[in-house]
Amino acid sequence: MSSPSNPSKKNRWRGAWLIGLAISAALLVWVLYKIDPGKVWTYAKHANGWLLLLTILVATVTFPVRAIRWRLILRDADGRPFPWMPLWHATTIGFMANNLLPARAGEVARAWVASRQLPVRFTTALGSIAVERVFDALVMLGLMAVAIAAPSFPAHALVGGRSLSAIAATTAALFGLLLLVALLIANRPTPWLMLVERISRRVLPVRAADRVVRASDGIVEGLAVLKSPARFAGVVLWSLVLWIKNAAAFAICFRAFGLDVPLEAALLLQGIIGFGVAIPSTPGYGGVFEAATLVTLRLYGVDSSLAIAYALTYHLTTFIPITLLGLWSLSRLHLRLGELSSAARGSAE
Repeated sequence: MSSPSNPSKKNRWRGAWLIGLAISAALLVWVLYKIDPGKVWTYAKHANGWLLLLTILVATVTFPVRAIRWRLILRDADGRPFPWMPLWHATTIGFMANNLLPARAGEVARAWVASRQLPVRFTTALGSIAVERVFDALVMLGLMAVAIAAPSFPAHALVGGRSLSAIAATTAALFGLLLLVALLIANRPTPWLMLVERISRRVLPVRAADRVVRASDGIVEGLAVLKSPARFAGVVLWSLVLWIKNAAAFAICFRAFGLDVPLEAALLLQGIIGFGVAIPSTPGYGGVFEAATLVTLRLYGVDSSLAIAYALTYHLTTFIPITLLGLWSLSRLHLRLGELSSAARGSAE
């Protein structure tokens, strides 16, 4: 990994941060324009404290599930599972970094921490996280389809002037295609690796081409789970557990705020938030989370100020536990936040 002091790398990192800041600021302005801050505070004060505590607990329990699922995906060179604790530390540190560092640095930080603790290449760990994201997207889309098919779903609901069901179907087709390509690469890696090497050698300098070839080898190793039907089924199962638990946290918080919305609205809400946070934003997805929640709950007729009180409360309270857990794991591994930032910048080169 090259030095993070490279000026062009610093400029790219700064550019990603500024783009995210601009998008978050624009969304926050849009959200604030639609609400009454006094009403937001009143709604937040009157939320049920016990149900909020239960919300935080259920939301936080999703992170051990992520580590269990990752242990199915990421294996050593002989296909044996890694110990759970190093993967847990890498998971908590990664999500903590997403909350505190710009440009979704947590994905890179998570792979980097795993590669420091375990006999696995950084690119292999990063490839396994990419596999996770494809499964996440497909499962979230499937659960969104349940909410859209439910009788309670508002007829002719539009987002950005387009039918929500059409958006979900298009996105599902895209991620289904990505999964199909990943399956083909996992089961027949040689043509893919030869193609990448041929193109890299032709268009890139020697050192850059070598780096791309090594990275592609690592990515193929990260896709190994797709060759095992049993592990594939296990990843699907744990993905369902993860996202149903996550939706349960949203649904419990509905009751904490007395929202008159059906439980299946939580499936739709988590899907829209899940895809929304892929947009560049500030650390912790400020603005994006609130805007996605407002758009979703407005479909069910929830008052804008109440929707934002719900979004801010949920966002802030569930943000704290995983951030503290990540910082604790960071201290246990004798790492510093600056090292994570440097690793993320280095991978962007």
